[in-house]
Amino acid sequence: MSKKRLYFIDAVRAFAILMMLQGHFIDTLLDVSYRDDSNTAFAIWKYFRGITAPTFFTISGLIFSYLLIKAKKSGDVAFRMKKGLYRGLLLIGIGYLLRAPIFQWFYGDFNSPYFLLIDVLQCIGLSLILVVGIYKLTLKKTLIFSILMCVLGLIIFLTEPLYRYLDLPNVPRVFANWLTKDYGSVFNIIPWFGYIAFGAFIATIFYRYIERPKFKLSIILGFVVFGLALIFKSGWLLMKLYYLTDFELFKDVANYNYLFIRLGNVLLLFAIFYASEDYIKQPLLLKIGQKTLSIYVIHFIIIYGSFTGVGLNQLIGKSLLPWQAIIGAIIFLTTVCFISFYYVKTNAFLYNSIRSLVGKIKRI
Repeated sequence: MSKKRLYFIDAVRAFAILMMLQGHFIDTLLDVSYRDDSNTAFAIWKYFRGITAPTFFTISGLIFSYLLIKAKKSGDVAFRMKKGLYRGLLLIGIGYLLRAPIFQWFYGDFNSPYFLLIDVLQCIGLSLILVVGIYKLTLKKTLIFSILMCVLGLIIFLTEPLYRYLDLPNVPRVFANWLTKDYGSVFNIIPWFGYIAFGAFIATIFYRYIERPKFKLSIILGFVVFGLALIFKSGWLLMKLYYLTDFELFKDVANYNYLFIRLGNVLLLFAIFYASEDYIKQPLLLKIGQKTLSIYVIHFIIIYGSFTGVGLNQLIGKSLLPWQAIIGAIIFLTTVCFISFYYVKTNAFLYNSIRSLVGKIKRI
């Protein structure tokens, strides 16, 4: 990037991936008897764990869209769009591969539905493809793209009650899993694409105004004001809209207003990290933020036993005491990051290898 490189983005990504690592470790291995919402420590941990996925999706939409829009200046927008499509397909492929029951397949058992479940990587992958498609359809006009992404995010969040318990019994599971949790999917493309959309909208603000002298102070204040408003006043506003319009959907969203509140939490995190950007340009932190894919894959293999069928989930299960879970999480974070730094090629290497393989297949 240029001299206006947004270091806080890598820091936010590092925070999100580390929160995800400890969250998955503790959630998978902590004894069920200690999962008490009335316990202050557990309640705080649970709340901050709930911020992880919204942060990861929003920051992914921000960085991808910012680089996509920025590519117009250098004339590389076509390359960036093509790269985004490849990356999206790669993430979808890896997401499925991590759940592939390879040993069952060796024995001729292809009936496991676990392979078809949708998780974070597939949702982010499809989201990147959608962002590229929307950017192409808007004729690469940043203002139109900005408005459309903001509107899409609002529509997805405001219509959440309509698809909250979506049932698709007549749709093949390979497709239904993208839209419903009935078959065990952890994430669905909606509402999670909404966070990607809002991240893309924020990216357009950075692109348009980042060169202005007081932009940093303005955007930090904006993050704080809108973040607090979403957390403490979005439910009130939705109820006001319900009383004014008698539109039942506003009340339904207000009564289960987790999407806007979580977005408010994300904006406050952005404010904190952007305000402290000069103090977080630590090589280790930035490197973690740049290695999120390899870290995610490694942690998934260790905890859930991808490929081998044997992970911490199977070996230990929900049996750890709180102090054991905390110490174990610290060791787990350190181990995964160490493996990612010193024994795994960079994400860029992986992307380039996949593109090279696809190119060879096309030539054949």
